[in-house]
Amino acid sequence: MSELDPDFADTAPEPVFEAAPDRVFDPASDPGFAERHGVLTRGYGHRPDPEDPAKVQAMPIVLHIPKVDPPARSAVLEAAAMATVALCFDPRVGPGPDGEPGPWQEPFLAWNDARIRKVARRARGAHWRAAQDVDGVTVDHAGAQARAFVPGPVGELDPRISRLQIGGTDLPHDDPPPPADGVPVLWVQKDLAMTVGKAAAQVGHAAMLFAGALDVDTARAWASDGFPCAVRDADEATWRELLARVEAGTAVAVRDAGFTEVAPGSITVIAVPGTVDERA
Repeated sequence: MSELDPDFADTAPEPVFEAAPDRVFDPASDPGFAERHGVLTRGYGHRPDPEDPAKVQAMPIVLHIPKVDPPARSAVLEAAAMATVALCFDPRVGPGPDGEPGPWQEPFLAWNDARIRKVARRARGAHWRAAQDVDGVTVDHAGAQARAFVPGPVGELDPRISRLQIGGTDLPHDDPPPPADGVPVLWVQKDLAMTVGKAAAQVGHAAMLFAGALDVDTARAWASDGFPCAVRDADEATWRELLARVEAGTAVAVRDAGFTEVAPGSITVIAVPGTVDERA
């Protein structure tokens, strides 16, 4: 890697970026929220992939992983999940108040009606700052940052994103505290040994599926809180319990298509509703 590459030469502390004010909305008073929720409830994969691989639809996700003092793996994955579902509910992916399509509606629906592919990349320094100017939503969470971008054909990816590396940097598994009461948990199958990029795409899938499985009022309440979620690794015993919950219909599972890292049909993440400590 050239020492002139600003993405990797930057070692100084970096400024924190938050979502711009125009990306904030109030789910309680948003008349289009129910329609956007209905898109997720309807599901995806309603049409086959195009024959031209360059026309395949994907949502890019960029993870901010500085060289100095990188964030915890669980926090990065939580930020990725929150950014993904936040973009899915952004008013710009639905019709505006005048009934006309929002600026992101057409590309978002084209992606959601096909396979909901996501490709996670990593950035730092100048490359992370440049990514903020590409249409999307950034989430700043627990010292970690991730940005989900408006989906589109993989062959037409903005060069500010396409130049970013998909692999190369991983983060060690950490030991976060127990999830807060009432916060949904996205359990990752630890035995699959997914990279942080692969896991980020999978928890993004899980957040979408979980949101679509909620009734609209519960989804609205979750949105009002900023889509908080916890990402945790599941050991073998926990995973067996989670699979039983999927069979019982009290959890939602992500089954991977097997394009990268894992075998087709592998269950990678299981999302469960949060629990409330009733002793309080």
